[in-house]
Order: sequence, then C-alpha cells, then structure tokens
Amino acid sequence: MFPERLTEGYQHFLDGRFQTESSRYMKLAEKGQNPEIMLIGCCDSRVSPEVIFDAGPGEMFVVRNVANLVPPFEADTESSYHGTSAAIEFGVNGLNVKHIVVLGHASCGGVKAFHDKAQPLSQGDFIRKWMSQIEPVAESLGASTGDYKADLKRLELAVVEASLNNLMTFPFIRRRVEAGELELHGAYFGVATGLLYLRNPVSGHFEPCLEQ
Repeated sequence: MFPERLTEGYQHFLDGRFQTESSRYMKLAEKGQNPEIMLIGCCDSRVSPEVIFDAGPGEMFVVRNVANLVPPFEADTESSYHGTSAAIEFGVNGLNVKHIVVLGHASCGGVKAFHDKAQPLSQGDFIRKWMSQIEPVAESLGASTGDYKADLKRLELAVVEASLNNLMTFPFIRRRVEAGELELHGAYFGVATGLLYLRNPVSGHFEPCLEQ
C-alpha cells in the first residue's frame, strides 16, 4: 500500500501550493525548466535543499547522493554507470546553469561510516565502493586531532572541498569557470543549529552565510 503519509502530503500540496502556484507549474510544463542554480547535496533525509533555501519549483536543479560526492571526470563512459556525472553534464551543458553549489552537512552518516570503518551493509557493498572516494581526502588531512567530533566535521568540510576540486576536472566546467560563465560554491549546513556556512574561495575557510 502506498504510504499514507505521502497521500496526505500530496493532498495538502494539491489543495495548497499547487493552487497558489498553478500558473507557475503550467509555465514550467509548457516552456521547460531554466534554473540558474545546480545543487549537489547529500541524500540524507534531514537535509532537503528545497526546504533549506525555500526554493520553489523550477528554481534549482538538484542532485543528491550519499555524502554529496562528485567523482572526478572519466573519459571512459562505457565501463560503468555515472549518475552524478550525467546529471552534472545535463545541468551545465543542457540547462546552462550559472552556479553549482556543493552542500555538505553536519552528522553525515556516509562520512561517519567511512571514518569509523563501518561494516558493509550488503554483499554488494555499493556504499563502500562509493565512499572509497573519500580515502585520499582523509589521508590529506593527516593525523587525528584527538577530538572525534572535530575530526568528523573536518572530514565533512574536506569532502565538500574535494567535490569542488573534482568538478574542475570536467573539461566543460573548467572552460566555463575560466570564461566567467559558471561559479562554484561550497556550503555546509548544521542540522541541529540550522546555520549555513559558505566556503571562502580565497581562504578556503567556511564562514557564516549570515550575520548572527
């Protein structure tokens, strides 16, 4: 049976937001989407980009995966599937987005599982292979600080930076960034606090988005 929670939510949407924004949905259906922002986030249910940024339909092209990872560009597209890379290609070359935001977050289960060397969840162990991308990131951080929570946050932030670096390995992204046609941004959301931090491209530090 279809989850009752979803049926109730859909009814609420149909009676509320869809009614107030019906003309917008009609326009999107007729003319297609034209978002200027692409957001790459984690599939964690607590970190919904549309909720965090109060975005309406058609405003953001959102890609979500475990731990908001961007794999490096690979010229060989025949040997495996590339879901995230395919979405990036479409967002940049198909939709001509002007901004790409990599949104990391606190209490990331994927990063924690890698850090803690968690046991595989299944025989296929898809997560382990996906999260192996973090290994060089963790190695680059060096020895532990001695503070478990600090180590996790440090790794979460480093994953955002690594994803930004990997975006630049895509030739069509590098070309647009260097031409001033595309900007890349790193962000980090505190689940418990609601605070958003943005990566300063000059210093590399994550700073509060808004003055508190």
